[in-house]
Amino acid sequence: MKIAIIYSSITGNTKLLAETIKNELKEDAVYFGKPNDDIDADIYFIGSWTNKGDASIDIINYLKKLKNKKIAYFATAGYGGSSEYYNTLFNRVKQYIDSSNTILGSFYCQGKMPIQVKERYVKMITEHPEDKNLEVSLKNFEDALTHPDKKDLENVKKWVNKILK
Repeated sequence: MKIAIIYSSITGNTKLLAETIKNELKEDAVYFGKPNDDIDADIYFIGSWTNKGDASIDIINYLKKLKNKKIAYFATAGYGGSSEYYNTLFNRVKQYIDSSNTILGSFYCQGKMPIQVKERYVKMITEHPEDKNLEVSLKNFEDALTHPDKKDLENVKKWVNKILK
């Protein structure tokens, strides 16, 4: 079986998931890296960081081009959360996947965010100390610093094996 792992990563979170997927595969991946129009595979593992609730623009553009493929989508998001939150994110991504494709599943986990995000929250809290949502956002930033963690990586391995069965 020919498997491609295509991903976009800014902080290294999604790259770590992609590398974990690659290491978990029994078969060699025929492709590992950024979107490329010359990829031919039986299964496409496609991953992205979350950009304001959506996939990165290079992954969006790549997904739009795919026809008659089997796609497994994975992503990292700065906000951790419930499966409902991750389903909401994936529903946004699904709009870019042509109906001729087969979606094999999706996997999300939390990922650390750039320090500039924390700096922005701290500045906003200083300007709006009454805004309790900003405190929640700052706490989430701190919680995200350890992700993807060992449990996240174990979960992505389980997901890969479920997809391949």
